[in-house]
Amino acid sequence: MSRIKQRFAELTQQGRKALIPYLTAGDPEPAFTVPLMHAMVEAGADILELGVPFSDPMAEGPVIQHAMERALEHHVSLQDVINMVKTFRETDTDTPVLLMGYLNPIEVTGYEKFVTQAVEAGIDGVLLVDLPPEEATELKGFAKGKLDTVFLVSPTTTEKRTEKIARASSGFVYYVSLKGVTGAGHLDTEQVINKVEEIKRHTDLPVGVGFGIKDASTAQQISRVADAVIVGSALVKLVEANQSSQDDAILAVSELITSMRKGMDADSTSSAA
Repeated sequence: MSRIKQRFAELTQQGRKALIPYLTAGDPEPAFTVPLMHAMVEAGADILELGVPFSDPMAEGPVIQHAMERALEHHVSLQDVINMVKTFRETDTDTPVLLMGYLNPIEVTGYEKFVTQAVEAGIDGVLLVDLPPEEATELKGFAKGKLDTVFLVSPTTTEKRTEKIARASSGFVYYVSLKGVTGAGHLDTEQVINKVEEIKRHTDLPVGVGFGIKDASTAQQISRVADAVIVGSALVKLVEANQSSQDDAILAVSELITSMRKGMDADSTSSAA
């Protein structure tokens, strides 16, 4: 059983939902990343989503674009990100880690070599924004039984295509709750409810919801309808605001994650009672 599947199974037994924070690897400099990963886990993260810096991050809004630019100023590569996870695993062998990024760096590395290196480093899954399921056969072939492959469903995805994406996914299905890039728009909870229900008609996999989750209140709202709450831009903003001090960045990020965790758990506690 993969670490991602195991973590969702544990949370289900506890009547809790997964909190999945996103961090751009190497932002604002490489030395921040592993300490921030550990701090996120201590603050209440269940799964970590680690962004691989890329020069043309078309799905990202300005906040994450700038984070990737800061990381690329330090020439942070896919290999560097893999090594960061390897370092993280020296003291944390339990927390699942999902890489999120774009296809080009993995194609340059080669699918087989990437999967081998990722598994050896302790990476549990990969989500490539620009790799649709129809073109993922080669990657999935090497990854099967080794790395979970997570795919995206959006508000405009038809139900027929949602079914195809759900079949291609492993680990969980990622629902992008807003049209547009990361960090944009207003969260429509009713629309999220309807789309999550649609996805669940076609898979037994957990459904994670990301985009538009900014604070404890929105995290709590989404945790009522989804299996996982994914938060990115709100955390990356805090890293940017505190880029001159690793300690300050850790404190700010930890406080937001802890508040989200408390909000989400308050619902599970009250429903259990």
